Amino acid sequence: MHRSNADKGGTRPNQREFTVERSFNTVAVLGIGKVGELVADLLMRSGFSVVGYDSRPRADLGFAVKQLDVTDSHRLREALGTADAVLTCLPYQHNIAVAEAARQVGVHYFDLTEDVPTTNRVRDLAQDSTAIFAPQCGLAPGLIGIIGASMAAVFEEIRSIELKVGALPQNPTGLLGYAFNWSSLGVVNEYLNDCEVVRGGRRQMVPAMTAKERVVIGGVEFEAALTSGGLGTMCQTYEGRVQRLDYKTLRYPGHFKQMQFLFDELHLRDRRELADEILVNAKPPVNDDVVHLHAAVEGVREGTLQRLNDVRAFRPIEIGGRTWRAISWITSASAVSMVELAATGRLPNTGFIRQEDIALSDLVDTQAGSLITTHGTTSRGKDLS
Repeated sequence: MHRSNADKGGTRPNQREFTVERSFNTVAVLGIGKVGELVADLLMRSGFSVVGYDSRPRADLGFAVKQLDVTDSHRLREALGTADAVLTCLPYQHNIAVAEAARQVGVHYFDLTEDVPTTNRVRDLAQDSTAIFAPQCGLAPGLIGIIGASMAAVFEEIRSIELKVGALPQNPTGLLGYAFNWSSLGVVNEYLNDCEVVRGGRRQMVPAMTAKERVVIGGVEFEAALTSGGLGTMCQTYEGRVQRLDYKTLRYPGHFKQMQFLFDELHLRDRRELADEILVNAKPPVNDDVVHLHAAVEGVREGTLQRLNDVRAFRPIEIGGRTWRAISWITSASAVSMVELAATGRLPNTGFIRQEDIALSDLVDTQAGSLITTHGTTSRGKDLS
């Protein structure tokens, strides 16, 4: 797997023209919501030909959006057969069907899922495949794992990798201090599904919303607790190589106490769809969001015990004359940069792709990935981009 060690001081945005030869060009984008729309736009800005598919056709965008019922396997295979690659922005429960169709048709597959069973199925489909299968290309799992693994790569021995992400309102209100700018059902699953971690060098499953800790970023206090799915395949990769590995979600103080009241005191743990409906109605999306990333790695480097921190914040930015929420653009940029890396031969051209095998320096050395360094504020022990 290619891992570049060049330009340790950081890649300067737009330092070169992003005009390199590609092995494929046409990308089908499934699910034209907020993220899917921006994914398609960034793909076109990177020179790809894009066809969108959604449950309803749209004629108001700068690319074709065709109607498609993804539960119709025949129509799904027909749609994918006209493309070289597919990037699905659909709810996670549809992604296995898309991955299976991609395997049958022979097109490259990318998704944003944090769902563990989906990723396990994608890994199975990737065996002996003639195409790339790259799940978890979003924020967490995705970018946060790439940052953590790139930090860990500079250590001779790794003691711990601690990863945290929070997609939050900049101006929180109420006891929850939250807004559902991302898939609300996905958030519910993250809070309720057990979490894979590494403790004492071995993989373990532990309950979500546990191991809470206090975190301060730029003078603002947060709480962090274990949630499921954010590590992707990292526990398998680092088992036996690291004593501690975990992923936690950042929230404003008091949030997890309220969520535990909802799920346990009100007995909604087994009524996820009802919990989802209540939460979205209580805390709808906001436009003034912020995404915090916090990665810390401890270990032996250059013969001494060291700890490196990489702390970043992302806020809404303007792309193409439109302001995009932080969670939307950082997720979209991460996913499109993976497609760019694949198309330009900087990933293996077949099989399963683990996010932790991607160097951050490679990711940001793409047109979409350059947004990550251009529009993020950082506070780091060492610049690894």
